[in-house]
Amino acid sequence: MERYLTPERTGYDIGVSFLRPKNLEEYIGQDKVKERLKLAIEAAKKRKEPLDHVLLAGPPGLGKTTLAYVIANEMGTNIHITSGPVLEKQGDMAAILTNLEFGDVLFIDEIHRLNRAVEEILYSALEDFQIDIMIGKGPSARSIRIDIKPFTLVGATTRSGLLSSPLRNRFGMILELDFYETDDIKQIVMRASRLMNIEIDDEAAWYLAKRSRGTPRIAIRLLKRVRDLSTVEGKDRIDLDLVSRAMRILGIDDEGLDDFDKKILRVIIEVFNGGPVGLNAIAATLGVEPDTISEVYEPYLLQSGFIARTSRGRVATEKAYSHLGYDKGKGPLFEGV
Repeated sequence: MERYLTPERTGYDIGVSFLRPKNLEEYIGQDKVKERLKLAIEAAKKRKEPLDHVLLAGPPGLGKTTLAYVIANEMGTNIHITSGPVLEKQGDMAAILTNLEFGDVLFIDEIHRLNRAVEEILYSALEDFQIDIMIGKGPSARSIRIDIKPFTLVGATTRSGLLSSPLRNRFGMILELDFYETDDIKQIVMRASRLMNIEIDDEAAWYLAKRSRGTPRIAIRLLKRVRDLSTVEGKDRIDLDLVSRAMRILGIDDEGLDDFDKKILRVIIEVFNGGPVGLNAIAATLGVEPDTISEVYEPYLLQSGFIARTSRGRVATEKAYSHLGYDKGKGPLFEGV
């Protein structure tokens, strides 16, 4: 099920690559991550060495791919992009590694999904800048070691806990990206508006940012839909009223929840008396996969305080009851909820 508020990349995000910041100065938010990266990059450039291998961890849509581009630009090197599921054989990885130039950035998205055999060829590459390749088959097969040029691996993962310890331990920097503050998202919206040649009021930008769930990808996606409405109505400036009407059309409320978010909360409150309830029970009631709940919907509901996770299961909070118009223990406060 495709939604405007999903943090995963969708067809709604096509054609926005020109909005990517080129360097750390243009990159808005994630100040602690930027500070650590800036120091490491400056030191590596002064020593004329490749940057240490970097693992970027965090929920989807927070700018991990963008940060990989920024690292390559700051280092003045090329970036080679692939993803974990694409690399099925050791030969696939070997072909990429042997074509890297000194200091190049190799970006592997969804690195936690690397095939174990492919992952093993990375160990010596990351540590010694050498790879072992098997020549021939059967009894006559032999292993040869090939030198490769020193490079920087930038791995991105939404589930860092699934990385094996040997791979994780070979990263010099492990950087955790967190959800953005509303003010940072507002700056991202304002910058994107300028690049898209549309004017937007400060108040309208903040209103849109507040509904973006702390995720730049969602903010840009919503901005594109608001721009569509302004184009249809022939308006040359986006104001608060335009954003409000666009959010109503998209079914996004003041807290950044859509219809399915509220459906999850209602199931917990009405069917399971507010919880605690297990993830599988919620998923079965709604007819979706448990992973869909835990990876797509639940992170924002947890972060924004609508549900709490306990040892016995998920619990709807007072905030959820209040937002949906329920009096705890007495059902809906008004009709239509």
